[in-house]
Amino acid sequence: MIAIVFLLGLLAVTIFAAATGAQALPTAEILMLVGIFVLFFGSGVYIAAVLGILGVLVGFLFSDRPWWAFMGQTLWGPSSNFVLVAVPLFLLMGEILLRAGLSDRLYRALNVWLNRMPGGLLHTNIVSCAVFSAISGSSVATAATMGSVALPYFQDTKYSQRMVLGSLAAGGALGNLIPPGITFIIYGLITETSVGALYIAAIIPSLLVTGLFIMVILAHGLTHPMEKPAKLPLGVKLRALIDLVPTLLLILLVLGSIYGGFATPTEAAALGVVGAAVFAALEGKLTVRMLNASAEATARNTALLGLIIFGAYLLNYILTLINVPQALAGMISGLPIPPWAIMLCIIALYVALGTFMEGFSMIITTVPVVFPIVTALGYDPIWFGVIVTMLVEIAQISPPDGTVMYVLQGMRSRPGPITDVFAGVMPFLAVYLLAVALLMIFPSLALWLPRIMS
Repeated sequence: MIAIVFLLGLLAVTIFAAATGAQALPTAEILMLVGIFVLFFGSGVYIAAVLGILGVLVGFLFSDRPWWAFMGQTLWGPSSNFVLVAVPLFLLMGEILLRAGLSDRLYRALNVWLNRMPGGLLHTNIVSCAVFSAISGSSVATAATMGSVALPYFQDTKYSQRMVLGSLAAGGALGNLIPPGITFIIYGLITETSVGALYIAAIIPSLLVTGLFIMVILAHGLTHPMEKPAKLPLGVKLRALIDLVPTLLLILLVLGSIYGGFATPTEAAALGVVGAAVFAALEGKLTVRMLNASAEATARNTALLGLIIFGAYLLNYILTLINVPQALAGMISGLPIPPWAIMLCIIALYVALGTFMEGFSMIITTVPVVFPIVTALGYDPIWFGVIVTMLVEIAQISPPDGTVMYVLQGMRSRPGPITDVFAGVMPFLAVYLLAVALLMIFPSLALWLPRIMS
């Protein structure tokens, strides 16, 4: 409810500014769009259906072309885009890895090296999620995979359940920020920004966020000390590194081919699927039943995401037709307000939307309108892509509707309220907000590497 009030208040301010300024804005059309959106979304209608209905209805009212003509042309573009093929391929790779058992080997190997640090197994949660994110591309897949592996380790221990769940939720959310995150592909598709450049730009911010998470856990471990496990011989630790080899080779195959310029993100995703299948075969897990289950899960998730993308593209075509993004960009860039203040308002809007909208829905429905404003203010599209992706991650661990939190809540062996997860993510949510603030103050955190590697 707070988020809806915030959104409507921001809309009222925008319309008032347009009415008192020189830039013409289609106020009646915007009011109608927002009214229909709030009605359907508040009624629990699936977001893809809401977007599709809005697009067809407004197109029927304001377009001078037959609705079937603009629908066909508009939907053909994203459906035939080669970049979008990377989405189901990365999802398929994650599904195969989930069933191949590589994640368990990864967690065990990292635990051997990290369990004596203050915070113990909580560090293993973060680092294993970060490493798995580099071959997953999805926050939900990372949280589900590493949660299924990690939670049994905490049974009959004295670890705070809130910190256990919070660290897994925060670590799982890294799945979108750490390349090859799917959010970057969607953003690049919508804004026509290089996905490879976005992946390069995300390296330092993802390391920053992971490092800050480790500092949070260190602080927790120092203030809530626990008995350390027995010290293992160096030989045991070195042998544990063998379990990291399959994961590291797969990361090298996917990200190395992208950063080395040998493959596009779509081609790298295809290589990743082949690599995941090879490792699953070596583990003796590659069966027809396993491939069928992986393909079914991939098709289901791709269809859900595809419907949202097609509905958003249809609506975005109509918004452009009635001049909404252009008018907003011209109006806001001409206001006597510093660009950083406008960016803070945009970030606040995303944080508010994240409390009741799923991350992908949020980026697909808002970026086409917000992106022209941001570029008109002089901000770099690659930098903004990293900011938006971090805000999507914040949405995925923001009460009361964070997707990743409910995934972990459903995996708990001990009964407990969802508020345990809500409380556990709060320190990590603060870290994400701090990281966004640091990117605002120091844009070179995201832009330095792309400039060097270009």
